[in-house]
Amino acid sequence: MTLKRISNVTKKQTLRINVLAAAVLSLTVGVGAAHAINPGEAKAPVRVASADQQSANGVIVKYKNGAAAAVDRSAKLSVVQAALSRAIVSTGTTSRALALSPQVERQLGTGADLIRLKSKLGSADMNKVLAELNADPSVQYAVANVRLQRSDLRSSGNVQPALVPNDPNYAQYQWNFYNATGGVNAPAAWDISQGEGVVVAVLDTGILPGVPDFGTNLLPGYDFISDKESSRRPTDGRAPGATDYGDWVETANECYTGSEPEASSWHGTHVAGTIAEVTNNGSALAGLAYKAKVLPVRVLGKCGGTLADISDAITWASGGTVAGVPANTTPAEIINMSLGGGGSCDAAYQDAINGAVSRGTLVVVAAGNDTGNAANYRPSSCNNVVAVGATRVTGGITYYSNYGSVVDLAAPGGGGSVDGNPNGYIWQVGSSSDTTPDGGDWVLLGKGGTSMSSPHVAAVAALVQSALAANGKDPLSPAAMEALLKQSARRFPVTIPAATPIGTGIVDAKAALDAALKEPCTENCEPEGIPLTNKVALAGVAGATGSETVYTFEAVAGKQLSVLTYGGTGNVSVYVAQGRVPTATDNDAKSSRPGNTETVRVAKPVAGTYYVKVVGEAAFNGVTILATQ
Repeated sequence: MTLKRISNVTKKQTLRINVLAAAVLSLTVGVGAAHAINPGEAKAPVRVASADQQSANGVIVKYKNGAAAAVDRSAKLSVVQAALSRAIVSTGTTSRALALSPQVERQLGTGADLIRLKSKLGSADMNKVLAELNADPSVQYAVANVRLQRSDLRSSGNVQPALVPNDPNYAQYQWNFYNATGGVNAPAAWDISQGEGVVVAVLDTGILPGVPDFGTNLLPGYDFISDKESSRRPTDGRAPGATDYGDWVETANECYTGSEPEASSWHGTHVAGTIAEVTNNGSALAGLAYKAKVLPVRVLGKCGGTLADISDAITWASGGTVAGVPANTTPAEIINMSLGGGGSCDAAYQDAINGAVSRGTLVVVAAGNDTGNAANYRPSSCNNVVAVGATRVTGGITYYSNYGSVVDLAAPGGGGSVDGNPNGYIWQVGSSSDTTPDGGDWVLLGKGGTSMSSPHVAAVAALVQSALAANGKDPLSPAAMEALLKQSARRFPVTIPAATPIGTGIVDAKAALDAALKEPCTENCEPEGIPLTNKVALAGVAGATGSETVYTFEAVAGKQLSVLTYGGTGNVSVYVAQGRVPTATDNDAKSSRPGNTETVRVAKPVAGTYYVKVVGEAAFNGVTILATQ
C-alpha cells in the first residue's frame, strides 16, 4: 500500500511504520511526547502535573439565578474583586489583588462566566480565592480555569464472521479488533452494524489535514482553543474547522514545572481513526464504527487545553448553544474525550457533562494513565460519564491504567513493549512530523494509553445506536447505554487484582449488539440474568435507589454456594433463590446489612440455576459481586 502526503517541500510516497509513545492526557498543564522510538525503548507514562503544580490565569464562576451578578457585568467583577481582596495578602504599598484586574472574557455555554486575571496565580493563592468565591451567597460554583492534556503514553463466536476486512495492515496490526482474548470482537459485530447514521464527536487535538483513509467520514468540526499560543493559529479566538496545527513543546518547564519538550502527537487523528477510519477498502487500517461520522472538535494544543474551552466544546458538540460559535448542525450522539488530569471532578466540568447528557449525548472518557485511583482524576471521576480503563492483548490490566470504583469497563489500550511490536500498541494512520502538519510522511502510529481504550467504547456505542435505528427501535438513553455496555462486557480472561479494578470486563461489540437487539420474551419466558462465573469477581457494579439487577449462577449439587458483595459506595441488599427470581419475601437466602458488604450462603444447593438479585437500598457505585462454590 502507498499513502501519499503532499509536503510544501516535496512529495513523499512511503508509508513508514513507527512505534510512538505518547504522554498521559491530564487536566493539568503538561502534554505527552510523540517521537519515534524503538519498541524496546517504551517509557513509563509521564505523570500529570500535580494540583500544586497547576496554575491558572482565570476562574470560571457561575452565579445563582436571581443574584445581581447573574446579569450585571459590574456586579460579576465586584464579587470576584472582593474575593481576591480577601484572599490575596498585599505587600507594602502594592495591592496584589487590585493588580490582578479581573475582566469578564466571555460567558460559557453552561451559563458560567470566564473571568480572566491579568496574571497567573499559584495553586495556594488560587485555592484561597476559590474558597472565598464559593462562600459568596451569590455564587453557585467557582473553579480554576486549568489546563488538561491527552491521556496516552509516552512510547509509541463459533460462527465465522462474514467480514474480514481487506485493509492490508489490519491482520498484522489490529489485534485490538479481532484477537479472541484481548480484542473487542469486531468482525462478528460488523456483520450486524457499521455505525451508519451516528455522529461521534472527538474532543482532542484536531485532525491532520488530508489524512488518508477517512473518506467522507469526517465532518467539518470546530476549533475551540481560544488563545493563539496554544492553538498556533494567527489570532486568539475560535475558528471553523478542526485542523491539528501541532502540539509540540520546544523547551522544558514551558507548560509547568517539570514538563518536558515534546514532539507533536497527532493524537486526535489517531483516536478518530480507531472510531471511524474507512474499512474494507483495501487501504491502510480499519475503524471500529467505520460508517459513522466523526465530528472533530479541537480543544488540545500546545500545553493542552483549558477547562473553559473544553466545557464549551462539550456543550456545542452535544447540540447546545455557545455564544459566538455557529450552531452545530450535526450534534453528536456520542462524545469521546481521551483527555484528563489530576483532581476530582469540578462543578464546571460536571455542569457541561450534565448538559450534554440531558440532550441525549453519551460521554465516554479515558480513565487516565497514572496507575492511580481514577476517583482522583477528571473527567473520569465525574458523574454521568463512561470511564474506560486499559487492557493488554492478554486481556489483563496494563501497567499504567488508572483504576477504581469509578471505572466502568475496559478496552484495549496497549501494554507497551512488554507485549512486543505490534501487539503492545494500538495502531492508526498519522504523520511522522515532529512539529507542523505540512512536513513528514504518512505513517502508522503505534500508541498506548487509556486514550486508545476510550474510542473503542465510543465506537461500540455508535454500532449499537446505528443497529437500533436500522431495526426501527428507539436509541438508548445515555444511562441505558452505559448499563448495556457494562453488562455485555466480556469477563476478563485473566484475574484483575482486587486492589485495581477496571470495571465489569472488556467491551464486546457483538455482545453489546446482541443485548440491544434481543427481543423481549412474551410467553413461556424463563427469568434472565447476567451470568456470574465461579470465583470470578464482577467489579464496577452500580445502580440507583430502588434498582434491581438479576444475576445467574450455575451451581453443582451439595457444595456450599456463597455470594458476596463488597467495595464501592452506597447500600445494597442481596437475595438468592434456586430456579426463580428472588424477592425480599420469597428467597432461599438473603443479606441486607447496611452498606455494601453482604454475604449470602446456601449450605446445600441443588444442581441448577440460582438467581441473585441485587437491590439498591440507596444509590450505589463501584460494588464488586463474587460467587464461589
